[in-house]
Amino acid sequence: MAFVVTENCIKCKYQDCVEVCPVDCFYEGPNFLVIHPDECIDCALCEPECPANAIFSEDEVPKGQEKYIKLNAELAEVWPNITEKGEAPADAKQWDGVSDKFQYLER
Repeated sequence: MAFVVTENCIKCKYQDCVEVCPVDCFYEGPNFLVIHPDECIDCALCEPECPANAIFSEDEVPKGQEKYIKLNAELAEVWPNITEKGEAPADAKQWDGVSDKFQYLER
């Protein structure tokens, strides 16, 4: 099982999770992060570090967000790997908790 970044990361992208990942399995897009499922070792260190509560174990992804399991795998193949925490978007707090953010995902 791998961990999965879900909808609430869109436009928040805090990146606190990246700092604690021992295997550097995070990949960065314009306004979203993903976890490469083949690289994740299921250590669970990232989950409590996410201020947006957007990271879940694959078997605990909230109902209605299952598409993010496949999306993480797909985007991790094309986005660049990230190994250090960067700056969150200036308006991240405004987007935290907003529902139906999939439409804003930039690929």
